[in-house]
Amino acid sequence: MKTISIAKGDGIGPEIMNATLAIIKASGAAVNFEEVQLGKEVYLSGNTSGITPEAWESIRRNKVLLKAPITTPQGGGYKSLNVTMRKTLGLYANVRPCASLHPYVTTKHPDMDVVIVRENEEDLYAGIEHQQTPDVVQCLKLISRPGCEKIIRYAFEYARYNNRKKVTCFSKDNIMKQTDGLFHKIYNEVAQEYPDIEKEHWIVDIGAAKVADSPEHFDVIVMPNLYGDIISDIAAQITGSVGMAGSANIGESVAMFEAIHGSAPDIAGQKIANPSGLLRGAIMMLNHIGENEAAQSIHNAWLLTLEQGIHTADIFKEDISSRKVNTEEFAHAVIANMGKEPQQLTKVRYNAKEPFKLPHVKERAAQKKELLGVDLFVDCENKNPNFVGELLRSIEKEDVKLQMITNRGVKVWPNGFDETFCTQHWRCRFMPDGGRAMTNQEIVALLNEAIDKKVDVIKTENLYSFDGERAFSLGQGQ
Repeated sequence: MKTISIAKGDGIGPEIMNATLAIIKASGAAVNFEEVQLGKEVYLSGNTSGITPEAWESIRRNKVLLKAPITTPQGGGYKSLNVTMRKTLGLYANVRPCASLHPYVTTKHPDMDVVIVRENEEDLYAGIEHQQTPDVVQCLKLISRPGCEKIIRYAFEYARYNNRKKVTCFSKDNIMKQTDGLFHKIYNEVAQEYPDIEKEHWIVDIGAAKVADSPEHFDVIVMPNLYGDIISDIAAQITGSVGMAGSANIGESVAMFEAIHGSAPDIAGQKIANPSGLLRGAIMMLNHIGENEAAQSIHNAWLLTLEQGIHTADIFKEDISSRKVNTEEFAHAVIANMGKEPQQLTKVRYNAKEPFKLPHVKERAAQKKELLGVDLFVDCENKNPNFVGELLRSIEKEDVKLQMITNRGVKVWPNGFDETFCTQHWRCRFMPDGGRAMTNQEIVALLNEAIDKKVDVIKTENLYSFDGERAFSLGQGQ
């Protein structure tokens, strides 16, 4: 008997969780439930993370959490609980199946059956932000080789395990050549190990347009965190309703399952919420713990209930639905259909097989790392690039020279354009003459000279090569 930690959440959370638990119990799944406290009340008690120590202990002990939506209070420095849990527990893979339920749930894409596999821990969601000048703030986009490899291997293994035929990669490496470039590069490397699965790559903007227009083109799509967050919601919505989608957050030791919609406080207590999103998360949870028979029974009963036109208010249509029901009545209808299968919608088969095994990152050979230069980021109120250039040339040391200045990524010195708009945030690149390696002592000397000349250096970035390959961006316009 497996014990599952459950969190009933806020808003409509308790209503849809109670409905979901009733269905799970009726399926005969060999599970027990241990309720934990997290969400709005925990936040308001003074805990800015929104989760109690006892809840952490339960989740880490049981290894599985089924979570209803929560409310994060506005203001007050409250952290996103979802982001905290994903990163703290190492839940690196977010998996969101998005399949149409035509004609019972209205959609313009009746043949859509896409799974979004989203990296869950890094990218811009690392949450590292700073204000550096009165005009400029930054958010660091962190992409790691192990993070890329884990999620890309997961996508290919998921496709193979579930008899999917294609894994598509989305990135924006035509612009972000280092970060998204690394993601695309590792996708190409990993893809070679799966000759049985079709591969393709799309630039994320046109890929997103293709998802919205022709989602039937795709099967499994893997992408970095931010793109995955946006596109998985788009994909869920165009199946008919983002409110009916569930997701899995998978880590090497712990997993969390949830609906992707919010806590909907405006309808809380009215008993009209659709529990389908959380129920779909629960079906994924049952598969995860090996309760495939229960998962199959619930999933088919749910499909049949929709097929019978027994619908909650959010999807009820006079010309399609047969009966409008509340949350509890919908759960009772699913339970009544347990053991039956849909006739029009595609029935599911979760046959007993070897459990899905998480992929492992391969060991990588050490690389030769060489320091080639440094970017000094400078706050200077004078918006004239030539003024800034002369100011920064005054701190040059021996054969370490100012090579260029960029503003918001665009080269403005030397030979910049008068039309380029500049803020007071300047990236100033120093490199030794002759292409030799730079020393840390030379960087310190530059900084000391900057202090003497009252140059406000707000940040430095060392410029490296790895195995002789440049590992930093140039300025646009070069």
